[in-house]
Amino acid sequence: MERLQNKWVLIVDDDERNTFALGSYLEAMNMKVTIAGNGEEAISSLQKENKPDIILLDMMMPVMDGYETLSILKQNPSLKHIPVIAVTAKAMVGDKEKCLDAGAWDYMSKPMDMKTLMDKLIRWVI
Repeated sequence: MERLQNKWVLIVDDDERNTFALGSYLEAMNMKVTIAGNGEEAISSLQKENKPDIILLDMMMPVMDGYETLSILKQNPSLKHIPVIAVTAKAMVGDKEKCLDAGAWDYMSKPMDMKTLMDKLIRWVI
C-alpha cells in the first residue's frame, strides 16, 4: 500500500489490544500512528499537534465517547475537515446511520477486516 506510506492516522480506542494490533498493522504499512485512549485525549492531542490525515474513532469509550468527540470535531473549523471512520464493537441495526448522522465520514464494525480498512483509508486519505 505505497499510497498510504507516511500518511498519519490517529487511533482513538480504549482497548489497548485493539490499538496495539491495529497500530502495528498500520505501522507495517509505513503509516504514522498516534494513539489516544478516549475522546478527551484525542481532542487534546489534536489541539497541540499537527493534524492527522484520518481518524479511526471507537464509538464506545469511557471519559468521552465517540459521539461527543465527533460533535467537538465537527464544531472546530481546524478539525472538521479530517476524515473520521467510526468504529464500533457491538454493531446493532441503525449504528452505521447513527454514526454517519453524528458526522463520521465512514463506518466499520469490529473485528475489522483489514482489506476493507485499507480500502476505506485509501478512499478518504488519497
